[in-house]
Amino acid sequence: MATLSDGKLYIDGKLRDAAGGKTYDDIGPWTGEVIARAADASAEDMEEAIAAARRAFDETDWPTNPAKRRELVTKLVEKLKANRDRLAEIARHEVGSAPGATAMAQVDGPLGFIHRLFDIFDQIEWEKPMGDSTTFGLKTDRIVVKEPIGVVGVITPWNAPLYISIGKVIPALLVGCTVVIKPAPDTPLMSAIWGELADEVGLPAGVLNVVTGSDPALLGEMLTTDPRIDLISFTGSTGVGKRIMEKGSATLKRVFLELGGKSAAIVLEDTPDFAMTVAQSIVCFHAGQGCATITRLLVPRSRYEEAIAVLEQTYAYYATMWGNPDDPANVMGPLISARQRDRVMSYIESGKAEGARLLAGGNIAIDKGAGFFVEPTCFVDVTNDMKIAREEIFGPVLVVIPFEDDEDAIRIANDSDYGLSGAVRSGNPERALRIARRIRSGTISINGGLPINVDLPFGGYKQSGIGKEWGLEGFHEYLATKAIGVGIAA
Repeated sequence: MATLSDGKLYIDGKLRDAAGGKTYDDIGPWTGEVIARAADASAEDMEEAIAAARRAFDETDWPTNPAKRRELVTKLVEKLKANRDRLAEIARHEVGSAPGATAMAQVDGPLGFIHRLFDIFDQIEWEKPMGDSTTFGLKTDRIVVKEPIGVVGVITPWNAPLYISIGKVIPALLVGCTVVIKPAPDTPLMSAIWGELADEVGLPAGVLNVVTGSDPALLGEMLTTDPRIDLISFTGSTGVGKRIMEKGSATLKRVFLELGGKSAAIVLEDTPDFAMTVAQSIVCFHAGQGCATITRLLVPRSRYEEAIAVLEQTYAYYATMWGNPDDPANVMGPLISARQRDRVMSYIESGKAEGARLLAGGNIAIDKGAGFFVEPTCFVDVTNDMKIAREEIFGPVLVVIPFEDDEDAIRIANDSDYGLSGAVRSGNPERALRIARRIRSGTISINGGLPINVDLPFGGYKQSGIGKEWGLEGFHEYLATKAIGVGIAA
């Protein structure tokens, strides 16, 4: 059994226990055993954190001293990089990351590009002169200025907590906001370390606060409903996102919501590497626990049987390739919890009941140990009205749907409540681009191109969310716009 350091709260510049010393067990997905204990915050603890963040924004020079912010945030970033090995251990044992996933999106990826956020920060146009104008006989000099929006409640999910925290916390701090982080109950340590490192670099009291807790709703609802919080930046399920939007409406706070997806890949009949493309569609990275994961594979009916044969061979081969916590090439480990495992299995049973054909997987992988393992699973003969084709499963489940022609493929891809990601493959790039332009989705890959990067805005259409993260657009989520008119004497 792995043992990690217990997690503490970080409130108003102090690392401390929760009120009354209350803690809760942090369960490791690989083993199902306790790997650490985390501070279990109360409403009283969250109240102190919100008050501290409000004071730091209203009563200190943090919002108005960019040189100070840049210096301290740079130190915080360097501390994160210096703690790479510790972050990797947390990702492995708390998040359930396989070594290959840790080397990519979980730890090494975000640490490798975090420095580029400073370059994007430098692109912000803080003041824009609008020139003189005479209206109703009044001559006015006009300026449009950008300012930090205020106190930000950051609510992070359990699937990629470091990556997502970096995308929220660093831009918010750089532009001059103060922050309260509330992580998912399943992954408290990946947020608790932010408090430890903030303490080491000497961030001013209240600028960054970390509040962990076992209750899945209490602390987040406090952030969402409190009028002292100016913005909620949330990544997670569409259901929770809807509740945040509803509860936040009472105080008319701004909400950024990066929510679920049910993304489709369209593989056209003229794809030169058709078999390889179909084989690479297997859902395995981080056990399918990714909002932008492509989980609907659309293939032409003219090559449907060929695609099924390729997938049958691929899944049979991969059955022995996943689940090893020590294999550097392995990208698939367990699901985050017993609850998530059971949820995924309920969708698999639904697929069977609705008439889809189970091509591969479909079982709890008891041979992998006592953790929360589900086999890589593939359904064929799926229609787009089935539950497994319409709802986000957030597990290693691929559904395969045939289409007749380009118009049919576009129709199926767009027939979804979601619009986060997607892909088109074709031997004709112009044809692929025409199709991609008609897909209602925030990101689209054409022929393997990567539409997700630190300098690109990320966010979805429809019920996949509101707003953009990363890129210059991601920084603007944390800014307010003010117009100033200065009278000019006649």
